[in-house]
Amino acid sequence: MLDTNIKNQLNTYLQNLKRPVELVVSADASSKSQELLSLAQDIEGLSSLVSLQQQTSDRTPSMSIKNPQNGSNITFAGLPMGHEFTSLVLALLHSGGHPIKLDADVIEQIQNLPGEFHFETYVSLSCQTCPEVVQALNMMAAINPNITNVMIDGALFQDEINDRNIMSVPTVYMNGEPFSVGAISVVEILNKLDVNAAARKAEQLNNKESFDVLVVGGGPAGASAAIYAARKGLRTGVVADKFGGQVAETVGIENFISVSKTEGPKLVANLEAHVKDYDVDIMDNQRALSLKSGKQFELELESGAKLTSKTILLATGARWREMNVPGEQEYRGSGVAYCPHCDGPLFKGKRVAVIGGGNSGIEAAIDLAGIVEHVTVLEFDASLRADEVLQRKANSMGNIDIITQAMTTEVLGDGKRVTGLTYTDRSTNESHHVELAGIFVQIGLVPNTEWLTDTVDLTSRGEIIVDGKGETSIPGVFAAGDVTNSAYKQIIIAMGSGATASLGAFDYLIRHSDEADNATDDDDTVEKALNSDTVAA
Repeated sequence: MLDTNIKNQLNTYLQNLKRPVELVVSADASSKSQELLSLAQDIEGLSSLVSLQQQTSDRTPSMSIKNPQNGSNITFAGLPMGHEFTSLVLALLHSGGHPIKLDADVIEQIQNLPGEFHFETYVSLSCQTCPEVVQALNMMAAINPNITNVMIDGALFQDEINDRNIMSVPTVYMNGEPFSVGAISVVEILNKLDVNAAARKAEQLNNKESFDVLVVGGGPAGASAAIYAARKGLRTGVVADKFGGQVAETVGIENFISVSKTEGPKLVANLEAHVKDYDVDIMDNQRALSLKSGKQFELELESGAKLTSKTILLATGARWREMNVPGEQEYRGSGVAYCPHCDGPLFKGKRVAVIGGGNSGIEAAIDLAGIVEHVTVLEFDASLRADEVLQRKANSMGNIDIITQAMTTEVLGDGKRVTGLTYTDRSTNESHHVELAGIFVQIGLVPNTEWLTDTVDLTSRGEIIVDGKGETSIPGVFAAGDVTNSAYKQIIIAMGSGATASLGAFDYLIRHSDEADNATDDDDTVEKALNSDTVAA
């Protein structure tokens, strides 16, 4: 099953096992079952601490990873390859006693959860967001034997997908009831299970000392800003809903200079690790509510916590733009989707539409065309905005139709899932109906600035207006990345603007504070420090 190179790597990892691990495989004569059984045999052969037995279960093929000492149980229903192979390796290590990389207080909270929690996580093996959720629940299951998790490959267990009307991944069920759809972290799961967790966290945040630079947002711009601020010796904090932002949902990245190719989740992990190399206080799973000016800036969070800082750096990024038509919200996750890589496999052999004719839309259509029966692209303008090379590729494929001057007016469904859409031909004003099973919305981004409407100056598109140093209309408040009026929304540009805004905040502190706490550069060397790659790069 595994080639020699992967076996050698896995063998190295399994040297970290500290206690026995049992593999329980349910397999029949099908090819996938035999592949899973072969995988389990390969794993057993790499460590004396791994044992294998076969046992029939309700889901076949499946493999359970059990710790006989504490009774933990993690199951993979399907073949955990692709993005999920890492989830399998981590499940083996955590079940075998390898330390789990969670804060001690989080581990204690998981251990003390009352009750039993049986999770079922539906995934597609091409989904780059799914492993994050699978791994979060698997870690919890490895810590607390009253928690179990089953990763279910939706492509293999289509009957379950249909019975539960699942049309978006990752989808999580708990004790047989819907629990979550989309990315969710360990802390977010705990907040849902432990009703007092958010209040306790808010109390902890309220007790924090004031920051020199408080970064709001954990994407590329926020990470870059935090690193640059910390390197200046400034007391730096990062508040983020989730670390990585939109990048975590990006599959292939091939224009990040010096790295020929990488994937969003990998880049996010590297960003977070780099930030943690410095003394940066990362406060994730927190959303900003309001910003007030005074002797110091006060940032209020949705949890009720309040943080203060001498400067603020806004890097809240952007989110997928919605169509805002009837039926979109009703069928979100039931046929209306925003990630073709994650949800595309759930529409195998079906007819779908892609809304948007830019690069994202045409790339999505090309990817989906290899999975689904037919793709209809609807573009509002008279011509596509995608690069010519993408247009040629799409036009060369026999199952992609492109309709321009098409304004989507309604998403249609049967009460459970999408059945079609209506659009208006803007050249004739005629209404048309398209029967389909899925709609992938790819019409650009919206800056996350609703909470700042009456605070800083914004463009008509809601973007924060900044100057050459990243400063906003409020002195001491800086901004960077996709949330600003930058001409282009690219990862590398966001990182550069994060560095610029952070250096701008440092300059502001030097020039406007009575003393710059922990910052040792004097006024005479500020410009030299700001422009020196050897000092700040």
